Amino acid sequence: MNVCGGNRGKAAFDLPSSIPDNLFMDLWEEIVSLRRQGRRGALATIVNVRGSIPSFQTAKMLVRDDGSIVGTVGGGCVEADVWQAAREVMEQEKPRSLTFNLNQNPRYDTGLVCGGTLEIYVEPILPVPLICLFGAGHVAYNVYRVARTAGFDVVVVDDRESYANAERFPEAREVIAEDFEKALARITPNGNTYIVIVTRGHRDDMRVLRWAVQTEARYIGMIGSKRKVLTIFRELQNEGLAPELFERVMAPVGLEIGAVTPEEIAVSIVAELIACKRNAEGSLAHKRFATPRASNQELGQELPPSPSAAKS
Repeated sequence: MNVCGGNRGKAAFDLPSSIPDNLFMDLWEEIVSLRRQGRRGALATIVNVRGSIPSFQTAKMLVRDDGSIVGTVGGGCVEADVWQAAREVMEQEKPRSLTFNLNQNPRYDTGLVCGGTLEIYVEPILPVPLICLFGAGHVAYNVYRVARTAGFDVVVVDDRESYANAERFPEAREVIAEDFEKALARITPNGNTYIVIVTRGHRDDMRVLRWAVQTEARYIGMIGSKRKVLTIFRELQNEGLAPELFERVMAPVGLEIGAVTPEEIAVSIVAELIACKRNAEGSLAHKRFATPRASNQELGQELPPSPSAAKS
């Protein structure tokens, strides 16, 4: 990709006005810190140089998810373009190579360049994805096993200590064995969180989903038949939750692979999580039946009036 031919000005984005004084901060420690906080970033590295440039080969700049930066790849308009590309790399979660021909574009003639060419590789810095797994039964146990193999961290939540314990889930980041309402108060999902609802009952699934759709979680999936899912959606909408909140819920959870056993269901669920993580939208398109309009239409066709609707 050659970004030198564009005519974007600084007003097109919000580049920080100055480079931080702390240029010698250990970038690697900062990357570790970002990942531990569940935050994103992008690392830009000069990988090839021809001629004179305003920096040196292997120079690095880290762009955090809040737009702040550590280090430098030379300053000026080159750095502005790299910063913009880093923001896009974070969003798309895919690396990108940039080529700057400084001797061919007067835009870069700021007194800092000498007519060289440089290539910069920008790669995403992503935290380990975290699954909040509600339920600790047979399906949940197998989801935990497959998810750990696929590189996810897992927090397990269940109100049964005989199921939710460190012996059963030894590699979980945390196991919470208490009432779901108390557990929910301890958890704050963010854009790196995947919520999987596989509790043992309709009531607990609804309690967790009521909370989940109002969080910033990247993914929300709930187990159950289509009829059960639509019933829960309607009950929560009758409580006053906006129908649009349910548009991102994947339910019934898991890719459609004909899974029957707990082990097979776990594979289908984790496959769906991976599709979400990798932005494979085509794999998830078939799950979009749960729009407010579609759900209300199907509810009217399939289900009797709900008790809460009758009371209102």
